[in-house]
Amino acid sequence: MKILIVGGVAGGASAAARLRRINEDAEIVMFERGEYISFANCGLPYHIGGVIKERDNLLVQTIEGMKTRFNIDVKIKTEITKIDKENKKVYAKNLKTGETFEESYDRLLLSPGAAPFIPPIPGVNSPNIFSLRNMNDMDSIISHIEKNSVKRAVVVGAGFIGIEVAENLLERDIEVSILEKAPQVLTMVDEEIAAQVHQNIKDKEVELYLEDGVTQFEDIEGKTVVKLESGKKITADMVVMAIGVKPENDLAKEAGLETGKKGGVTVNKYLQTSDENIYAVGDAIEVKHYLSGEESIIPLAWPANRQGRIVADNMLGINLKAYNGSLGTSIIKAFDTTVAATGLNERYLKNAGTEYMVATVNRNSHASYYPGGVPITLKLIFTKDGDILGAQGLGCKGVDKRIDVIATAIKGKMKVWDLQDLELAYAPPYNSAKDPVNILGYVAENMINGEVETISYFQIEDYLKNNNAQLLDIRTKDENELGSIPNSTHIDLAELRDNLSKLDKDKEYLVYCQVGLRGYIAYRMLVQHGFKAKNLDGGYKLWQYTVMDQSNRDVFEKINDFKHKEASCCGTVSELIDEEREMNKIIEVDACGLQCPGPILKTKKTMETIKDGEVLSIKSTDTGFKKDIATWAEKTGNKLLDVQLENGIVTAHVKKGSESKNLTPIAEKDTQTMVVFSGDLDKILASFIIANGALAMGKKVSMFFTFWGLNALRKENYTNKNKGVIDKMFGMMMPKGVNKLKLSKMNMGGMGTAMMKYVMKEKNVDSLEKLMKTYLENGGKITACTMSMDVMGIAKEELIDEIDYGGVASYLGDSQESYSNLFI
Repeated sequence: MKILIVGGVAGGASAAARLRRINEDAEIVMFERGEYISFANCGLPYHIGGVIKERDNLLVQTIEGMKTRFNIDVKIKTEITKIDKENKKVYAKNLKTGETFEESYDRLLLSPGAAPFIPPIPGVNSPNIFSLRNMNDMDSIISHIEKNSVKRAVVVGAGFIGIEVAENLLERDIEVSILEKAPQVLTMVDEEIAAQVHQNIKDKEVELYLEDGVTQFEDIEGKTVVKLESGKKITADMVVMAIGVKPENDLAKEAGLETGKKGGVTVNKYLQTSDENIYAVGDAIEVKHYLSGEESIIPLAWPANRQGRIVADNMLGINLKAYNGSLGTSIIKAFDTTVAATGLNERYLKNAGTEYMVATVNRNSHASYYPGGVPITLKLIFTKDGDILGAQGLGCKGVDKRIDVIATAIKGKMKVWDLQDLELAYAPPYNSAKDPVNILGYVAENMINGEVETISYFQIEDYLKNNNAQLLDIRTKDENELGSIPNSTHIDLAELRDNLSKLDKDKEYLVYCQVGLRGYIAYRMLVQHGFKAKNLDGGYKLWQYTVMDQSNRDVFEKINDFKHKEASCCGTVSELIDEEREMNKIIEVDACGLQCPGPILKTKKTMETIKDGEVLSIKSTDTGFKKDIATWAEKTGNKLLDVQLENGIVTAHVKKGSESKNLTPIAEKDTQTMVVFSGDLDKILASFIIANGALAMGKKVSMFFTFWGLNALRKENYTNKNKGVIDKMFGMMMPKGVNKLKLSKMNMGGMGTAMMKYVMKEKNVDSLEKLMKTYLENGGKITACTMSMDVMGIAKEELIDEIDYGGVASYLGDSQESYSNLFI
């Protein structure tokens, strides 16, 4: 029997080796368009970053190895140009010599893989733009980096390849911007899991542009300017396109083989195409999803390797085996985090109209009392009948084995309660006595049995609007002071039983703690005392990540400015810390393994024992501690010198200040309110300078814009065509946006205003536009007076997006909490 294989790598090479092992007499010929027949394409990004040092380590099998070990005729740099399925032969071309020839077959296997998807964006053929599919692509990227001393790179797409490439470019000290058209990275997981990846990307000082697509590439003086839909322009030394892949199906389509709705080659359960003598495997084919039964393209290594082994048996007619579909189990190292998933996600189930339940747990990777344990988040999706639909995980270590266990449980058709009975290996360095997978089983069974009702983070707002419900924070006072869900009532769990009389049995209480465990205890207490309640799935920690700003735009201007200022003032932060260490003024504390609020409580306790001017160096494996310590230091009058997250461990250096002896929050009234009546450039500049200063002092700031002040909030390029004549006249007479405002004095027909802007730029004073952006990014509140808007004929659509709307009552409500009120 003569068998031809088109394409190597995972599917083709696996099939070739299996064919020879079970049939010594078959004539096997492999064609590969490239130079290498089998290489670790998943390792390509890591050689770019220097993590995998030796290039040859990526070569899984060589031509010589295939010939000597398996007696397979390998033809590299040879392209199959046509399949003649009626006469069972192919036409080939030697890409090196240009020679063409024919080759007959008894069985033909197609394993061409998938090619990077490159959309027809103007300028996409620039020599500075690359994709990553094979060894040659990898070599080209490395060569470009080294020859051009690349300092800035843009990665378009935030899937597996995009994230891995970005991480490895960062390893080479290249500033990286990631562009993603979707609202999140890594679409195999749901929003709340991706949100944690977004924050880790921010920690790494990588730019992240979400929901923003590329409109054009333009080469200028050897660099590429990337133009985005938002109007932003990024100048880079190189661009890597990682939007996704598409099946290499041209050869199959030209041969008349059937293809599916997703564009992949159609195969039956034996991996046979519409022609009985032609088979196909790998990224080029459509397979049934193991759970949904839908035709899917799943370009992952395990399915391709498994299909290669199965198809070898089937082509020889020995021991026919069916490929039962792909589950899509996947994992990725995304900077400091590991992200994994198996089965179906919530987004798919919502679109499909499938009913499901969700249980999320946050546990340590191993026993908390043994050093080095780090938090992991595990999410289980299941039906009320106990069928497991999918799972997702995120953490620094231990995520892989938990997802593998659940993937195995799905293939074994286990129910959620069976997860409780899994006897998994335990010793303190490796696990807890109850594995997080066991915990998922307990939580899921409780939900199915009605022992607990939960609510998801995305349901909170609508549920509060449509029901007589109240958020109830049962965390400690210290946790609550570090942040809470707006409009929550706070009662510490330890005091809840004694304060039940203060609760209203006509209300339903949406209970939350930090990660969900104490919330469950509070839920059980409440319902057994006759209250209606729900427990927030995943707790405050999960919700908190979803309400943060997910994008990370315009980072490098801020970073470079900060580094300049830091270096110019008494040495760098790291030098200051080293000096403190030499003077024995560093107190080292290890809070690793403690769950929130443990690290903060340990910080507070230690700071009470040290002297003013001494520095506390504290380590924690609670990644949320990075934000918590910054908030705590600000509220207690201490100075956070620096905080770093590396390999799942947060290290913070906090210098004790003389004003921090009582370690209690600053004044009760910590809000600055301002009424901005003026529409003059200089007065609005002063308003935002004061407002940003107040924010920097740890104050809350609320600005109420009324009458002429509203002009500063107008969109510059927006025209409302639905206005009446009077309103249109008002609109034409008033300045439209910050760039059209004029000075109150010495305007001189616009010359004074222009001079003011020039002087500000020369003296590195932020523009009004930048001051407003900084104010909003740092949590400042802007309210537009709806009464003034109505009088002046201004609609909401004409004003910038990041503001609230209200009347005098709204302003007076804010001013009641204010220690000072300004009218400008």
